[in-house]
Amino acid sequence: MSVDPAWIAVDWGTSNLRAWAMSGDGRVLAEASSDEGMGKLSRDGFEPALVRLIGPWLAGRPPVVACGMVGSRQGWCEAPYRAVPCVPLDRAALVMAPVSDVRLKVAIAPGLKQTSPADVMRGEETQIAGALRLLPGYDGVLCLPGTHSKWVHVSAGEVVSFQTFMTGEMFALLSEASVLRHGMQGGGWDEAAFDAGVSDALSKPEKLGARLFSLRAEGLIAGLTPQAARARLSGLLIGTELAAAKPYWLGQRVTLIGAETLSAAYARALASQCVEALRLSATDCTLAGLSALSPMTEAAR
Repeated sequence: MSVDPAWIAVDWGTSNLRAWAMSGDGRVLAEASSDEGMGKLSRDGFEPALVRLIGPWLAGRPPVVACGMVGSRQGWCEAPYRAVPCVPLDRAALVMAPVSDVRLKVAIAPGLKQTSPADVMRGEETQIAGALRLLPGYDGVLCLPGTHSKWVHVSAGEVVSFQTFMTGEMFALLSEASVLRHGMQGGGWDEAAFDAGVSDALSKPEKLGARLFSLRAEGLIAGLTPQAARARLSGLLIGTELAAAKPYWLGQRVTLIGAETLSAAYARALASQCVEALRLSATDCTLAGLSALSPMTEAAR
């Protein structure tokens, strides 16, 4: 089927590249993805990777708006961080990528930085902007679970502060590359074990190291199943994150932006602390954020 988009939205992460052919009124006409993320490409490999993915959409030379690691120092073209407090996206800060294909015009959104405590984000700022478009007038806290989870305080349309936790990466390393991996083979999930891990970590976060090794010991001598071990590990790590992030969520309006399964786990953990979090799709927020930067939005002003 022929696709003639008004513009193209691109989310380019470390591991994956995703693109959407967009109509002038914000509808998705087609989508495509590849595993050619930033981590697999040299600087001169970005343009060919993008053309391989969206080549069939380029007949009309639609502009491309991209976010994510494509704008990092190791990406296609560095888009310097903007300092908080600030609005999550600024059209004036877009950086144009150098291209040789005459059909391409690629604008890259910069990430955000925080000086003290030092922190950075790339890609999440676009999801934050999208969430604010989907929830007009929103004041409160956004949590973006993932490899590196973000807790973000937003007020009056601006990112006020944020904090990053390496929870997802720690789960992957511990479950796949540490001694704990021997007791976590296979799939499955145990919600009671997850709840126990969250509760344990929230009440005694300083004992995380000891609780982690207990997973190994219980697997050896007490019959802890792999699914219970994986779920409790997740609960311990998310619970420890919640303990540290309490100033963000305690008594606040909280919205989760992320993949359905992971957001559900965070929502369950927060519910145990009497926090009922709203959930938004990461893809919906990304597209809403990129749409705010699209030429169609600018033309409508």
